[in-house]
Amino acid sequence: MMEDLKFIEDYLNRYKKSLFETDVSQEIIKMKEMLLEVKSNGKKVMVAGNGGSAAMSSHAAVDFTKQGGIRTINFNESDLITCFANDYGYEHWVSKAIEFYGDKGDLAILISSSGSSKNILNAADVAKGLNINVITFSGFSKDNPLRKKGNINFWLDSKAYNVVENTHLIWLLMVCDLIIGDAEYSA
Repeated sequence: MMEDLKFIEDYLNRYKKSLFETDVSQEIIKMKEMLLEVKSNGKKVMVAGNGGSAAMSSHAAVDFTKQGGIRTINFNESDLITCFANDYGYEHWVSKAIEFYGDKGDLAILISSSGSSKNILNAADVAKGLNINVITFSGFSKDNPLRKKGNINFWLDSKAYNVVENTHLIWLLMVCDLIIGDAEYSA
């Protein structure tokens, strides 16, 4: 019982650190401005990640679309993933999706906990080449390659997948709530 209580206390302290000791205020505000520019220009947002980050991509895409009024898509359809991975290689499937669906002036939000996922790194390069702004979300190593590829880069100093992924989700949804101007939205 004492070990369990210690684990819970330590676990929650990692979230306190991620949320209260990592100041992303300026990045949140810049992201809000970029999203509103995309909306006002009639463009769209594309969100992509792997595993838990893909699940966050779906969640963010729905909230940005429904709550924020910003057209947002993600690439989580199994037929799209398996077709593009089969035809172009797994490391290129996201970049190919951006090539097919992206337009100049769109915005790509790319999420990789490690910041080293080749398919996400390649997607950032392709997006930049198509004049699509990129916002990255990563964790783990401070000098991970994804962190160097965005117009805005969110980074969390943690190697714990769940802490990184859940913090990324909070940051994404914070931007959505900031756009709609309702911090009490989900209450």
